[in-house]
Amino acid sequence: MSRYRGPRLKITRRLGDLPGLTRKSARRSYPPGQHGQARRKRSEYAVRLEEKQKLRYNYGITERQLIRYVKKARRVQGSTGQVLLQLLEMRLDNTIFRLGLAPTIPAARQLVNHGHVTINGKVLDIPSYQCRPGDTIGIRDRDASRKLATANLEYPGLSNVPTHLDFDKAKLTAKVTGTVEREWVALNINELLVVEYYSRKV
Repeated sequence: MSRYRGPRLKITRRLGDLPGLTRKSARRSYPPGQHGQARRKRSEYAVRLEEKQKLRYNYGITERQLIRYVKKARRVQGSTGQVLLQLLEMRLDNTIFRLGLAPTIPAARQLVNHGHVTINGKVLDIPSYQCRPGDTIGIRDRDASRKLATANLEYPGLSNVPTHLDFDKAKLTAKVTGTVEREWVALNINELLVVEYYSRKV
């Protein structure tokens, strides 16, 4: 299954606010489609599926990648749901987005893919890289890279930088000081339902 490149507001109308996917807000508050305004009774499966889809679309990952993250979270001690959110939040593309260096996660992924971002002084173009405590994230020392990051900082996607990131706006560098805490996850989601969704499938 390839990455989603279709209309984003259609997704936010169906699933609710997804800060990582788009900054725009839909004019209509009801879901898209012929029966969008009709009251419908959703099954337990539909509720779990929606929570899973929120994760997929917000972080811009494929179904196969999400299954891999769920399997990885299960192997770690602690709450599988919280570990899953930590793994997704500590991705490089999401970290760039949370620093305000890109307006959305797809824009942050493009910034990384095009070689504008450095990790510990070396250019890294892998958006799925897992940031670890002690890593230093920076913007490449080129006029084009710095101009792009500075322009994005004027209108960040989310206003507050999480506590596990120490950001120096003047130098455009950030230090990862720990792992993200649950209350700093900007997405409104019940991660336990995602774990339940995959309990029968994986």
